[in-house]
Amino acid sequence: MTNLRFAANLKWLFTELPFVERFDAAARAGFAAVEYASPYEYEARRLRALLDDAGLEQILINTPMGPAGSPTRSGYACFPDLAGEYRDGVLHGLEYATVLGARFLHVVGGIVPEGVSAERAFARYVANIAWAAEQARGTGVWLLLEAQNKRDAPGFVLRSQAHAAAVVEAVGDDVVGQLMDFYHVQIDEGDLVRTFETHYDTTLHLQIADVPGRHEPGTGEIAYATLFRAVEASGYDGWIGCEYQPATGTTDGLTWMKELAG
Repeated sequence: MTNLRFAANLKWLFTELPFVERFDAAARAGFAAVEYASPYEYEARRLRALLDDAGLEQILINTPMGPAGSPTRSGYACFPDLAGEYRDGVLHGLEYATVLGARFLHVVGGIVPEGVSAERAFARYVANIAWAAEQARGTGVWLLLEAQNKRDAPGFVLRSQAHAAAVVEAVGDDVVGQLMDFYHVQIDEGDLVRTFETHYDTTLHLQIADVPGRHEPGTGEIAYATLFRAVEASGYDGWIGCEYQPATGTTDGLTWMKELAG
């Protein structure tokens, strides 16, 4: 399987090092691209310099999220009363994505807020994504939507891959696509090959981790060798983000690439 391209997620990999040192570490390990959730703690141009110095491409960042433990820890997009914070976050994310040269901005959906019906939260989410799509058109940045599993994110606004795909089709697949994380899919839906093939047309980016420990491929129940063959056979030419917690050290754990992905 020579056509699969893996990007290091610097939130999860090389955490043995300070964040600013992870770029060079990823390049030394053979990665040509990186992704990470939050660039906002650093000036965008400083991060761009780190990318350029390491010879790396930035693939993806997320829109801003609230602090850990807060109601907005998984995003603002479904909060009816936080439209201003949401819009500011999208514009901020587009600014960073443009400077970093990132193709994708993941608009994190959010957990349905307490006291708000799932229907009202979802209606706000769709309206917010439609607004973000208008802002993204002409920037060269694509927006990504991701359904997260209900074990790790109970009450997440998107219930399934089909739910995310329906939003993509409703708001405009000229600038919005789907982020499919096989870790989340396995926990909530399973049937990974069929699910991927069903939503191939709307899926622009993939992420991986094994289940149940969210460690590297080959440490859990997912048959990643089979899954990688199916992804390659589909003609998928995007990146695959390595969004997992290494079971031991990052570099030692990268043997899965040769063993499972060839």
